[in-house]
This record gives sequence, C-alpha cells and structure tokens, in this order.
Amino acid sequence: MDLTFLLYLSSGLFLGWSLGASEASNFGTAVATKMIKFRTAAVISSICIILGAVIAGSGTSQTLGSLGNITTLAGSFMVALSAALTASWMVKLSIPVSTSQAIVGAIIGWNFFAGRSTDLVVLTKIISAWALGPIFGGIFSVLLYILLKYIFKHWQLHILRKDSLTRIALILAGAFGTYSLGANNIANVMGVFIKSSPLPALTLPLGFNLNQAQVLFLLGGIAISVGICTYSHKVIETIGNTIMKLSPLMAWVVVMAQGLVLFIFSSQGLQNLLISLHLPALPLVPVSATQAVIGAVIGLGLAKGGRDLNWGIIGKIAVSFVITPITSALICYISLFFLQNVFQQVVY
Repeated sequence: MDLTFLLYLSSGLFLGWSLGASEASNFGTAVATKMIKFRTAAVISSICIILGAVIAGSGTSQTLGSLGNITTLAGSFMVALSAALTASWMVKLSIPVSTSQAIVGAIIGWNFFAGRSTDLVVLTKIISAWALGPIFGGIFSVLLYILLKYIFKHWQLHILRKDSLTRIALILAGAFGTYSLGANNIANVMGVFIKSSPLPALTLPLGFNLNQAQVLFLLGGIAISVGICTYSHKVIETIGNTIMKLSPLMAWVVVMAQGLVLFIFSSQGLQNLLISLHLPALPLVPVSATQAVIGAVIGLGLAKGGRDLNWGIIGKIAVSFVITPITSALICYISLFFLQNVFQQVVY
C-alpha cells in the first residue's frame, strides 16, 4: 500500500476512531445496567461493526458522496481530519457527538473553499434524516415498551429466567445495532476517499472478494473498532446513566430502537421492497447513532411519564448538534487554505 496514500488516509482512520469512541452507544445502556461487561460489549461491537461496514456500507456512501465531489486525496484528507477534530473535541468534553453532522459540515466547508455548489436536494435529505432519526427512535422505543408490557402481563417468568433472557436479548439487540451502525455510518469515515482511493480490489480466504470501496470500508471498520475498545466508555456512561436511569429491560428497548433506526436508513433491501410495493421509501443517509439512542431514551421516558429525564443533559447534547457541523465547516475551510497555500497541495 502506498505510504503517501496511508498518510492521507490517516485522517479517515482517525475519524473512524472518533466515531467508535463517540457513537458506539449500542451497548451503552446494557453496560450501564451491569447486564453486560464492557469488554464483552466491545468485542461483539467490533465484529459486527466491521461486518456491517463491509457488507452493507455502499448505500449511504453514495448519498454522502453526491454531496461533495471530492476527487483529490489532499481534499479528502482535510475533510475527514476536520470532522475527526470536531468529533474528538466533543468526546473530550464527554458530549455524545454526531460524526454524520461533522462530516457533512466538513464537506460543505470544502464546497465553499472549492467554489462548488452544494446539492441542496441531497442536503435536504440528510438534514431531514437527522430530524427523523431521534423521532423514529422515540416512536420505536414507545412501541417496544408497549409490546414488553403486554408480553410480561400475559407471560409470568421466574426472576432468574427473566434475567437470563434479558441478557441474551441485550446481546442480540446490541449486535444488530452495531451491525446497522457499521452499515449506516461507514460512509462518514471512508465515503470521501472512494473517488480518490488507489486501493485495488482484494480477495480474502474462502473466496470472499472485496471491491475497492469495501477494502476502504474494512479499514474504516477496524478503526471504528479500535475507538470502541479504547475510549468509548466515557460516552457510554453519559448515554447509559445521566439522561435517564434504565432497568435492564428498558435498556433492551433503547438498544433495539436505535438499531432499527440505523437499519431503516441503511438497508437497500428494505428500500427496494418499499419501492416495489409503491410505498414511500426512506433515503439511504448516514444518521447519528447518538441522536437515535437519545430519541429512544426520551420516548421511553415520556411513555413512563417523563419524570426521570435529565433535561439539562439533553439540552447540552442538543446544543452540540447545532455547533458540530458549523465548527467542522469552519475548521475545514481554514485548514484547506493552509494546506493549499502553505503546503502547496492540490485540494480540489
């Protein structure tokens, strides 16, 4: 692999690390309720995130790629680095941040610097998905909560049996959620490198073939996994404990709701099915896993009366959703100026 390309790709890998550190909250509520050890959650998350990225990451990457036609490695490097710096700064403050918003802000910053117009149709789809993500998270969590209440009203279980089933359900829901996270959010990490990547296709053992984009997704998935294992614990505590105290069963509701949100915005199969049935289909757009889980927690809290919600923490997180794309766009614009005029790199 070319060393120059590796140097440029390092910003995408850094962004992948930041995503793993800041948005790997699929197991957050399960870890916070002591049902699953952090180490177990990290291993399962790492495997499933890579599988989701490689198998199903192409749909959202096409949408994000159409927002900014970045064809130079130097430009891709700075877009990813700007998003990563923004995300890692938020992580330092223990604030769950949307890497989707960070990368979109950086792409818009690149568009301004390069004098390119931003596709407003695509941008509208992405912003709409940002709004719908937490709303769907809340709706799914309320529906799942009602379903659980109905099941346990008509199905009496011994407390030990109930505990065992809850633990298994949390593991399965977390695995589904992290698979969906990899499929949906790998575009944030590697999407800007697809058009400029010199990587060849790759043949793996047992006859598995990866195209050029999938090789990038594999590297990005590994970077996300490293972020999960090394630094996600602080954000997991914020998601799992400070917004609202959750019982293990309510943790399952939140994890499952989040996974469903990520799945519906990344599944090409679901989109094709809805289109074939002449039904409205959701766009394949990277959405924030953090926003989805926060929406799920809020929906669950409101379903239970809203008394246990920590609105101060929610407000702090909401502010980060506004400043993240703006900060990322400014960092990108200023950094591109220095990269082009001081380091004499072709950025567009």
